[in-house]
Amino acid sequence: MATRRADEVPRGRSALNGILATAAGLGAGHLAALMAPSSSPVVAVSTRAIDLTPGPVKDWAVNTFGTADKTVLVVGAILVTLGLGALIGVVARRSMRAAMFCDVVLVVIALAAASAESARETLWLVPGLVTLAVAAWALLGLTRAAESVGPAHAEGGLARRDWLRLALAVGGVGVLGGLFGQGLRRSDGPQAVALPARPLPTLPTGLETKVPGISALVTPASSFYRIDTALIIPSVDVSSWRLSIGGMVDHPFSIGWNELLAMDAVERPVMLECVSNEVGGNLIGAAQWLGVRTSDLLKRAGVQPGADMVLSTSVDGFTVSTPLTALTDEREALVAYEMNGAALLPEHGFPVRLLTPGLYGFVGATKWLVRMEVTTFAAQQAYWTVRGWSDHGPIKPGSRIEVPRDGSTVKQGRVTVGGTAWAPGVGVGKVQVRVDRGAWVDTTLGPDVGVEYWRQWIWAWDAAPGRHELQVRVIDEKGKPQDQTVASPVPNGASGLHTITVDVG
Repeated sequence: MATRRADEVPRGRSALNGILATAAGLGAGHLAALMAPSSSPVVAVSTRAIDLTPGPVKDWAVNTFGTADKTVLVVGAILVTLGLGALIGVVARRSMRAAMFCDVVLVVIALAAASAESARETLWLVPGLVTLAVAAWALLGLTRAAESVGPAHAEGGLARRDWLRLALAVGGVGVLGGLFGQGLRRSDGPQAVALPARPLPTLPTGLETKVPGISALVTPASSFYRIDTALIIPSVDVSSWRLSIGGMVDHPFSIGWNELLAMDAVERPVMLECVSNEVGGNLIGAAQWLGVRTSDLLKRAGVQPGADMVLSTSVDGFTVSTPLTALTDEREALVAYEMNGAALLPEHGFPVRLLTPGLYGFVGATKWLVRMEVTTFAAQQAYWTVRGWSDHGPIKPGSRIEVPRDGSTVKQGRVTVGGTAWAPGVGVGKVQVRVDRGAWVDTTLGPDVGVEYWRQWIWAWDAAPGRHELQVRVIDEKGKPQDQTVASPVPNGASGLHTITVDVG
């Protein structure tokens, strides 16, 4: 059979060889990562990319892509890696040894990223090694097959068909490995747990029954926003889970699942908002939560004088710094294990999460909680504060127009305008709307569920033909209007008036 030297293989085919080999390695490594989920090369590198990305860039990503930001990051990481694989395939035309060295370098980078995980699994090395072995095998086989397609076979023949079969097989390894690896992760589902029967108080009927398009008074868990740094949702077994409380305390202790459920439980209707939420954005929700008071846990531990912060840690090593006073005052912060009458979903922190009313999630809502360390702001910094965000994050009073939508067209005459407003810790006193920068007018408020919850509101507008600007503001129970100063989310939350434009025909 006629053959050709490696450097006679067309560059395009060599690049394709590199792409297919790299894809096979990534797919096999992702499948192997079922035994060490955070050590999948794609996941490990993407996670480190999140950690190293400056705060403003992360904020841009969240606001641009919303809850799809992780998907965009992972797809981007895969495309970049496949691009590097193409270069390695071209390098193999000249030197297979150099190409193998490049493969080793890429895997070492992935292993370094996996080794940085504070919750490193026992078998964390395996996915990277599998990736290297499969990628190297595939590149060597494809390159040799391409070399065997000599001049005598230029128009197709046995050798060309052999290369094509191998290319399809290698590509299949990559695709099927990735799909099976991801599919088996998703098939785990939420862990079934038995919770004590504690019926939640019935909340009033919300205005959503009268005004289509307005946010429901209670946000379903399935549609509650999710913003966190976890590319792989942690899977926590309640039989081995424990929450430890330590640091500046007289009696450090840890508590297991059953002991936590046996403690006095408190139900709290609480609104949560992400600090990355833009004015009028949708990274906000309100639900009924049930759990144990953080004040009870800290009282048992015996907080020492001088402490002013609690550094809470997730099972994946993510940290949050919360003012000590916010966890011990009358707002009744919780270690929550129920949301809307059911166990937390995995994506919302199962088995338990910290819930601090009135604070943005990045300083008060640690998911997959495993440790609370009593300390000081001077001694410790959390994940986001190291990256330039505020270490105190009180939610700013705000409001938004949800009906009609920005840029929509409505008919002339009576138009229902509605939305939600909030003023945590104080309560909503009024919600006012104005048209075309005219006088502020009061709206009709929906049910009052408490100062830590949002209020729905509606207003009947006699809409005249033309294009109009609508704005909304909240005034709290003490008579203070929300801040009209336009500010971006960095470093402590956005502010300004939500403004929309509507065409009346």
